[in-house]
Amino acid sequence: MTSLLRTVHALLILVRALRSALAVHAPANDPALDELLERAAAARASGRAEEARTLFEQALRAHPGAHATLATIHYELGRLEAERRRTAAAVVHFKSALRADRGFVPAAIALGDAQEASGDVREAARTWERTAEVQPALALLGRLERVYRNEGRPSRMIALYRLAAERDPDNLAIAAGLGRVYFELEMLHEAADQFEKIEVRAPDMPVVHAFLGATFERRGETREAFEEYRRALRLGRAFDWPHACVVCGAAGAAWEDRCPRCLRVNTLRPVGPTA
Repeated sequence: MTSLLRTVHALLILVRALRSALAVHAPANDPALDELLERAAAARASGRAEEARTLFEQALRAHPGAHATLATIHYELGRLEAERRRTAAAVVHFKSALRADRGFVPAAIALGDAQEASGDVREAARTWERTAEVQPALALLGRLERVYRNEGRPSRMIALYRLAAERDPDNLAIAAGLGRVYFELEMLHEAADQFEKIEVRAPDMPVVHAFLGATFERRGETREAFEEYRRALRLGRAFDWPHACVVCGAAGAAWEDRCPRCLRVNTLRPVGPTA
């Protein structure tokens, strides 16, 4: 019985969190839509995928206007269709999510992944590029970097991060991405210079010291490399840039499509330097 109560309690928490994620931008004074979203969230959380899909579709018909909530609803529908291996239907919903919100990163990633899996790499790259213009998330930049690397276009890889850094100069995670690209392309002087600049603004980020150590090691500067490795180990050993939810503040080791605590979609952002 105790185990059952714990399960019910956990399910209620999940339902409330998913409903919050869906309703955070919902129009006020619309009890019918609120009820649909609540029922859809409960069905999704308990594994009743077909019921959840039907309820989400009812929510779309009840609220067809261009509103930020639509992006989340379409994304959830797309995920449900993808789980049923109905790729074409999933793609339609991911595209609709992006029409509702051009910067909706999870939908762009899912859509591009589906396009790439079907063999249309060029269209996948265009999908990621369009969303990266609005929201240059590391998950998008990493996919584009992989495409350019496979095409043998190292200069495009560098330009990708430089342009993103120009659009968002305070985003040190993007700056670190540029340093990593320099490192992987054996542009070691540029890599060291890039990470040393970041270190001034974020001295306690383990990823910065880890890459500085690796850069110094490749340059044969053993003593400096060991010192940076020691700093990285002392701070946390991470090679990924940490993220946090802009709604509830939950920390994460890397980007995910939804917050692991409040379950809101598209709310994780790179952690910036502390004052």
